[in-house]
Amino acid sequence: MLQPRSSDASLIAHAGRSYFPIAFIARLPFAMMVVGVLTLVVASRDSVALGGINSAFVGIGSAVFGPMVGAAADRLGQRKVLVPVGLANGGLLGVLPFVVQSAAPDLAVLAMSFLIGATAPQVAPMSRTRLVAIIRQRMSGDRRERVLSGTMAYESAADETVFIIGPFLVGLLASAIAPWVAVAGASVLTFVFVTAFALHPTGKLSAGQHAVVAQAPARELLRPRLVVVVAGILGIGFFFGSTLTSLTAFMEIHGESSQAGLLYGLMGIGSAGLALGSAAFPKTFGIGWRWLVFGLVLLGGAVAFASADSVLAVGIVLAIMGVGIGPTLVAQYSLGSDRSPVGRSATTMTILGSAVIVGQSLTSAVVGEVAERSGTEAAMLFPALSAALVVLAAVVNLVLSRRDQRG
Repeated sequence: MLQPRSSDASLIAHAGRSYFPIAFIARLPFAMMVVGVLTLVVASRDSVALGGINSAFVGIGSAVFGPMVGAAADRLGQRKVLVPVGLANGGLLGVLPFVVQSAAPDLAVLAMSFLIGATAPQVAPMSRTRLVAIIRQRMSGDRRERVLSGTMAYESAADETVFIIGPFLVGLLASAIAPWVAVAGASVLTFVFVTAFALHPTGKLSAGQHAVVAQAPARELLRPRLVVVVAGILGIGFFFGSTLTSLTAFMEIHGESSQAGLLYGLMGIGSAGLALGSAAFPKTFGIGWRWLVFGLVLLGGAVAFASADSVLAVGIVLAIMGVGIGPTLVAQYSLGSDRSPVGRSATTMTILGSAVIVGQSLTSAVVGEVAERSGTEAAMLFPALSAALVVLAAVVNLVLSRRDQRG
């Protein structure tokens, strides 16, 4: 169990040294699912469009059931929810390669993809919920704001890093061994690390928190200031999906489609570093303005991506785009945490996490179809459209914030 500690102790001391590595690795299967399914289906059934549709079904399953998983965790506690969900998800991932490589109809593969999304363990939002609970309950008031800011920066950097590492691992395993190995690896990671995360002592802390705090009405989740954050992070999901799928189509032209995940990993170079560095930004550089400024960096890189015509040029542009992603995610998750209705933090964070994978999945399907019907050049326009949504949501967020300040 968690040991009582002084309010001056560090967050690592409060959570335990094993917590952060377990929570980080437990996120990887979630980040590998969409790309793993896409790569496996494309390789086994020779159709980018079918692979994209299956990726979309993963996202649809997560969109439908992800918030329910978060709501159940708010009410019942994380352990009671994560253990059975994680075991079910690990089993489904383990079975998927056999179904895809068999003579089973495409509809059976789609059903499996949907179930994988529906049982996706929501580790990242639940980790945020646990750490916020520790900060608010066990740290002195003069430290909370600074530690919370640093924690949101770390959590966003961890999310961004796994969403880069995940596809990178899929590409590495697919090109070095076989596409099914990546999905099988995600299954093993789910069984081991999601279970370890679920059983970690911090899982009891968040449950105890919600047991003594009355929940705000569910309609509070529909407040415009929270909805605009969901829209913005959905745009990041759109960006991830459209970039990876169009990149896969681009690399397929160059005869190396399985290596798209390796090239995609270049975005993580600047992204993770700047996400971690977000805690050092001055207070005068407000969270809303950070979202807008780095969203514009993302948009500029996406426009350049659309016109890139060589593997080298694409690699350079991907590294530039990474600079915009990390701080943008930090800003969005920080705002989501601040605006979460009372007693519904796991639900809110799960909605935000689901928005990323939903956006990634839907654009994987759409851009995969566009790539087959209209060509790679048309597909490579979609990251810019996605980044434009991120910027638009940032502008709306600033308008709503200013209106609330005047009110």
